[in-house]
Amino acid sequence: MTTPVRTHLAVLTLPAFKDNYLWLIHDGINAAIVDPGEAAPVKAALAAHKLRLTAILLTHHHADHTGGVPGLLEDWEVPVFGPRNDGIELVTHPLGQGERIAVPGLDLALDVLDVPGHTLGHIAYVRRESGADWLFCGDTLFGAGCGRLFEGTPRQMMDSLAQLAALPGETLVYCAHEYTLSNLRFAQAVEPGNAALEDRVRADGARREAGRPTIPSTIALEQATNPFIRYGEARIVQSLVEAGRLQPGATQVDTFAALREWKNTF
Repeated sequence: MTTPVRTHLAVLTLPAFKDNYLWLIHDGINAAIVDPGEAAPVKAALAAHKLRLTAILLTHHHADHTGGVPGLLEDWEVPVFGPRNDGIELVTHPLGQGERIAVPGLDLALDVLDVPGHTLGHIAYVRRESGADWLFCGDTLFGAGCGRLFEGTPRQMMDSLAQLAALPGETLVYCAHEYTLSNLRFAQAVEPGNAALEDRVRADGARREAGRPTIPSTIALEQATNPFIRYGEARIVQSLVEAGRLQPGATQVDTFAALREWKNTF
């Protein structure tokens, strides 16, 4: 019988539903799952890679991020980490801004950030390790986009995105949906002439044509191409004014709110 070998930490991409990504962090022996919206893909990956589940990490309460938890707990008795203030009954280890967790079974420490906006209690997890920084941000930051404001305010989402955008540029962004190409089409509409954006459109378009994910991206790439981080850029403001969605001289909050509302109907 082959003895499992512990390896450096890696992140497996598990597609789910139409466009969700579940993230399985493992070392060749043990594994933690981020936002398991359904149990079946997680169970299949654990079996295929001969991994033992040691923790569940949740970012917010929506069913496509939590729906698989009961099924996983049927097979593994593991802690469920999640937001303190987002109404998830299955959370056994509630978390909030400034806390740090040692993920059971893995040589992995994660810092917790409060990032409200999509939901009021949404959190994110950050691994801070030189050359291998990771961000698991649920539905707050997307490739070239951000989550809808189902519960929070534009100000809250602005502040949440600013906190994420301040992370080191090489940080890998593991968001929970494959929305990048549609977000890029909107970004092109609101910031024409952004060369970095055009480069990203070509690169991510090629990835999708080859059947590969566009995620993870990086914080540096989001800083250069994501309109919801770049909402204060003159060309984006001009686009909003020209579209009749913003009055000249509007506040930053009004600008961000107008941008998010435009994307809702784009």
